[in-house]
Amino acid sequence: MKAVTWQGKRDVRVDEVPDPKIQEPTDAVIRVTSSGLCGSDLHLYEVLTPFMTPGDILGHEPIGIVEEVGAEVTNLRPGDRVVVPFQISCGHCFMCSAGLQTQCETTQVTSEGMGAALFGYTRLYGAVPGAQAEYLRVPQAQYGPMKIPEGPADDRFLYLSDVLPTAWQAVAYADVPQGGTVAVLGLGPIGDMACRIARARGAERVFGVDLVTERLTRARARGVETYDLRSFDSEKELVAAIQDETDGRGPDAVIDAVGTEAHGSAAARMVQQAAAVMPRAISGPIAERFSVDRLAALHTAIELVRRGGTISLSGVYGGMADPLPMLTLFDKQIQLRMGQANVRRWSDEIMPYLTDEDPLGVDGFATHHVPLSDAPHAYEMFQRKQDGAVKVVMRP
Repeated sequence: MKAVTWQGKRDVRVDEVPDPKIQEPTDAVIRVTSSGLCGSDLHLYEVLTPFMTPGDILGHEPIGIVEEVGAEVTNLRPGDRVVVPFQISCGHCFMCSAGLQTQCETTQVTSEGMGAALFGYTRLYGAVPGAQAEYLRVPQAQYGPMKIPEGPADDRFLYLSDVLPTAWQAVAYADVPQGGTVAVLGLGPIGDMACRIARARGAERVFGVDLVTERLTRARARGVETYDLRSFDSEKELVAAIQDETDGRGPDAVIDAVGTEAHGSAAARMVQQAAAVMPRAISGPIAERFSVDRLAALHTAIELVRRGGTISLSGVYGGMADPLPMLTLFDKQIQLRMGQANVRRWSDEIMPYLTDEDPLGVDGFATHHVPLSDAPHAYEMFQRKQDGAVKVVMRP
């Protein structure tokens, strides 16, 4: 089959690889009909290269048709249309029962001290072959895949794999009161969808911050009060502008949907880039022990949120040596919540929004649909924010 493989920093290719097969009785194999390109994939494209191996298959946002199931997968049969969560979870362990599927005790990558295995990601999360491919082996298929109805185009349900539950959890963790205010830093796919969900769930005012014109325009069209980062000379000016709209206090909650891609510390960027070009035997341990993030967005969130407010982190951070302003966090009584989205924890709550009325605008959410063969160009376009690319969907 054809699949998108990682070959090095900023080097992805479409290669012929062996077809996946049933390996465990809880496996299924699906024929992928659409697969999303995620901002997290860009971390593999550039930042997290020390944890990748040439030939790794990328992607973790699949929808498709069941081709084959293992003996213990009794809830699916060939021909079923399914969307598959980005994390692999069993559904019956302590963590899954607590709604913490990204901490699944059955699939935890204990050798790396990490949580549940993820499709198409680094060795820290199991290096499980990913979904930007013609076919995908799905472990724990007795629980993970969600059956969806025939009829609507893939885009109606595709984002249940990652974008929707990640944005939904970001808003849920932000705990915005009815009629309250929330600022969203970063209006990429997750930030954009978080704005839509916050409005749908009763936030009175949603402030969105970005520096990409197309992203700001998309958010503004859905009622978000947008702030172009390029219009401010400093973080303090931006913070003051939003605080002026909230009686001088700041919003009730801030969602950081930027993560380590934030514009910020040159030193952090230097460490990331240095690790990416070191020999693998050296770069991995250095990146694990001494990695730092560009924390500009998180520092902005801490300054911006009102006292007693909540910061919800959905942007991916990976630093182990990051300095935080603990005095400010403590003094302002800020609540901080974070983590990979627990997809099946939220999927039943999200499903009623995926109706013909399409209140979240999922049908038109993707800016680009491309064949799988165009993956190298799609990665470059998305990474450089060219051609108005906000969300790219690949079709094998």
